[in-house]
Parts: sequence; structure tokens; C-alpha cells
Amino acid sequence: MKKELTYALITPYSLLKSRTGGIICRLLSLSDLELVGARMYTPSDKFLDEYIKTIEAQKMKAVWKKAMIDYVNNMLRKSNKLGMTNRAVLLLFEGKNAVDVLHNKVIGSASDPLRGDTIRGTFGDTIMSEDGKVDYFEPAVLTSADKATNIKQLKLFAKYSLSDGGIMEDIIDFGKNKKPETSLIILKPFEKHDPRAGNIIAMMSRTGFYIVGIKLIDLSTKQAEEFYGPVKDFFNSSFDDKFKPDLVGQLKTSLKQKDFSFELTDELLNNMAAQMKKPKVDTEFNSILQYMTGTEPSAFAETKETSNGKHTICIAILYRGINTIKTIRELLGATDPKKAKYSSIRRFYALDIRKNAVHASDSPKSVIRERKIIGFNKDEKTCDIKQIINRYIKKS
Repeated sequence: MKKELTYALITPYSLLKSRTGGIICRLLSLSDLELVGARMYTPSDKFLDEYIKTIEAQKMKAVWKKAMIDYVNNMLRKSNKLGMTNRAVLLLFEGKNAVDVLHNKVIGSASDPLRGDTIRGTFGDTIMSEDGKVDYFEPAVLTSADKATNIKQLKLFAKYSLSDGGIMEDIIDFGKNKKPETSLIILKPFEKHDPRAGNIIAMMSRTGFYIVGIKLIDLSTKQAEEFYGPVKDFFNSSFDDKFKPDLVGQLKTSLKQKDFSFELTDELLNNMAAQMKKPKVDTEFNSILQYMTGTEPSAFAETKETSNGKHTICIAILYRGINTIKTIRELLGATDPKKAKYSSIRRFYALDIRKNAVHASDSPKSVIRERKIIGFNKDEKTCDIKQIINRYIKKS
């Protein structure tokens, strides 16, 4: 069976109510589908007018067709009933029978709101009157109900990917005399169906900051070397405190049983450890690169095509608010999870100093530098979502 590409659009209301993490957790863990793309949209009226036409062409009960069209008109437009920003998160999923699996097994039917095993059963709401009319409808996530509609709607997301999609830093009004800032976080490599990415986003929601950009990144070694360059500088400058004492201890232990005609003084051991500075720093740094890219640092510097065909995926997210950088780093906790506070993210989700679950920029200057490296800026001329969809349409 051929792989299909389909989508889940997390609604503006779900984002407003900080349900994003829980929804992503379900999307990642309830099926064998693979997450292959992510992008934020603020749908224009032109986009939504065309989107509604695809709903009108669907074969579905009139009551649900009307409910869905009314929802798009009332809640997804820039001028909506709640007066909220119409930020929506698009996630692309690929796999066998993806349209049916995502719609029926994972997201669930709008007509069955009490099923707690689906996303709509947990995060959506439907209230019907005795005469069978829909009085209230919040689907939590939008997706395609059939394959023909799926193709039409994917084409729309590709068509409007640059005009309606991307980074939404300027659409939220923080009021006068407020100086909002944007922070970059990267959810470090996670397995295909690992729900922790969603759980971490759910914990991040306690800050009250706005998600204004989201993107999957697949770092090459060259990108990772540039991105983590300051870490290598830190390793070099802090070698005497961070690495040297352990090296001296290892030398004492390993050379203890050897028969030397001279005394292994502390001075001699320290000098020997100092000679190991470059290989030790290089080894520690390369372990970070290998973890973040999934490849040996010396190879595949320009590409992520690996010998075993596996790719390492991270999720990059931009959060915007007041004092975001400091607040987020405090929520993450110490880089060493053993030293992190119990209420911090790294205490629960990090394994060690290297595999510490999340990267967060440490200053506005770092945000600018890091965004440039991973191509996460407003001045984009194309986007991965458009490329992924067009490639799939061409194959289909």
C-alpha cells in the first residue's frame, strides 16, 4: 500500500486554551504515522473561502457540513467571534492509509464527542439540541475526511504557505510600553512515536507565552557545528574546572598498577591531563553533534542521508511574550537533570547533560544567530511544507 500524506490543523481556540501539547502528544502516539512537517498559519479570508468549497464538495451529512462551514466562518477568520488571533498549527503526517487513520482512529468523528480515546473526544466539544441541530461545535483539530478532499486541501496549504503561513511575531498586541521578546526552543531528537515532545509543549504552556512559529528541523553536521560552536568555546575555557579533575582521577586509577621507575606526582598527572585537552574537548563536542544529527561528525557534513536511512528530527518553536528567554530557561532547569528542580522540564524528561531534552536560547543575540543557522526567519522565499506537499501531489 502506498504511503499517503495528510494533515492535522490545530485550531486557534485549541492554541488559545493551551491544548496544543496534549493534542500533539496524541497525534504522535496514537498511530504509526510519521510527523514530516510543521508550520504556523493565520488563514486569510481568500484561503478560507476556497477551503469551505472543499467542505461543500464532501459527501457528509448536511448537519455536520453546516457545522464545519459555520465553524470555519466564525472561528478561523481574522475577524472571529472571540476576537482571538487566528493562529493555527499545521502538522503533516505520512504513512499507510494516513487519511483514514488520522481522521477516524486518532482525531475522531465530530459526531461522537464522548469518545475519550480520540483527540476530539478529549479536547473538542459538540452540543446538539433535541431536534438534531448543532448548538455548539469545537473540533479541536481539522483534517480531511476522505482522500479526494485531502488532496484539494493539501494543495491549498501549499498554495498559501508563504502568504498565510510562517512566523507570526507581529500579530499579537501586548499593549503600550510592553517590550515582548521571542525565544527559540528546540525539542531535541525524539523517537518516531514518542509523546514526550507533546508533554514538554504542554509544560511550556504554563508560561502563558504565545507560539508564533513552529518547524521541523533535520540538522546537518555543518549546521550543528555552527549552532553549538559556543558550547565548544565553553568546553575549552572551562576545561580546568569541568574536565581536568576527572581526567587526573582516571589517570591515577589506570596507571596505579603500572611499574614506573619514577613517582607519578600530582604535577605530572596534571600535565598529562592538560595534554589531553584537545581530544577530550573534541570527543565531548562530537558526542553532542552525533546526538543532534544522528550521524558521525566527520561524515555527511552537507547532507543527512545516513547509511541506515534514518533521520533525526527535532521540533523548533518560537515563543513570544514578556521576558520569555529568562522565564523559559528557568522552567527548563539546569542542564544537568540531576541538579534541576523537581518542577522543571529537564528533571522529568532529560537523561543527562548531553541528552537534556530541550535547547533554549540564552539571549536575544543568540536567538538571532540560532534562527539564522536553522533557517527560521521571516524572509523565507520558500518553505518545506510547500515542497513536501508538491512532491506528494506530483507522485500521486
